[in-house]
Amino acid sequence: MREPVRAERVSEHLNRALHDVLAADPAVHVLGEDIADPYGGAFKITKGLSSRFGERVRSTPISESAIVGAGAGLALGGDKAIVEIMFADFAALAFDQLLNFASKSTAMYGRPVPMPLIVRCPSGGRRGYGPTHSQSPQKHFLGVPGLSVLELTPFHDARALLEDGFAAGRPALLFEDKVLYTRRMFRDGVVDELFRYEPPDRPDGVVRVGVEGVTGYDCTIIAPGGMAHRALEAMRELLLEHDVLCELLVPARLYPFDLGGLLPRGRHVCVAEDGPAGGTWGAEVATRLYPVLWGRLARPITLVSAADSIIPAAPHLEREVLVHAHTIRLAVLEALA
Repeated sequence: MREPVRAERVSEHLNRALHDVLAADPAVHVLGEDIADPYGGAFKITKGLSSRFGERVRSTPISESAIVGAGAGLALGGDKAIVEIMFADFAALAFDQLLNFASKSTAMYGRPVPMPLIVRCPSGGRRGYGPTHSQSPQKHFLGVPGLSVLELTPFHDARALLEDGFAAGRPALLFEDKVLYTRRMFRDGVVDELFRYEPPDRPDGVVRVGVEGVTGYDCTIIAPGGMAHRALEAMRELLLEHDVLCELLVPARLYPFDLGGLLPRGRHVCVAEDGPAGGTWGAEVATRLYPVLWGRLARPITLVSAADSIIPAAPHLEREVLVHAHTIRLAVLEALA
């Protein structure tokens, strides 16, 4: 009997997406520190690209500002660029290039100018990398006119997400939770024995996860990227141990945020993210949802985020700062009590 084919790991899926994008379009370049073979990047996402596509894939000096600036220059000159930041923490070093050059270049020359630039940012903790290699800094890039903020998920097709980002004509940051790389992609609408999912209606759209045939839920959890697995674990425990039924919405576009008409079906809404408390993406989501859901919300939207703290290197201390499945579970139970 033939063994069933297992889904790709997220790292394999993203690597294949990059190969496909480069093969399909000779205008695409990839830049980043140590991305060329044989190293293939710190997380091996660019493995094989330089051997196959030569000078269109270049390792660069350690200067995030220079790398993003060069990528933006390529995009402004009519090519397309994917830039890898080794750790998302260092995207802060390229903030000026993103804020004052790439995002503004789409609209400051007297006519719309496309800026097909995607900056990939491996983000998040749970690996004990410490304060400067474990952050989820997405919130610092929200609200920049002309700049999109995306996040990789185990539901969304990475090639479609990259090509859609190019087609949008505005620079984008693509955050990739590092713990996702070893996870497997979901496929065929199946999450596990309990949950099923509806594919997004567009490459950066929202995935809805729930129980087949159910339309009414106690709570809707909204969670991006790597947080989706923790939300699913919380949903499973809530259902089996507390008889609380939740659905999950997983967006790939964090900003500008748009549910695309896919409204929460729960009588309560909980937004979970891994960034630190204060001025969060979740607050932006809640602001967008309140005018739409005001008439039927039983209580304020619950925001779950990491602690207002520097992320420690010691794993047992790191665990106290970041969001876990039980953090989400307790937040939902408290809200519904």
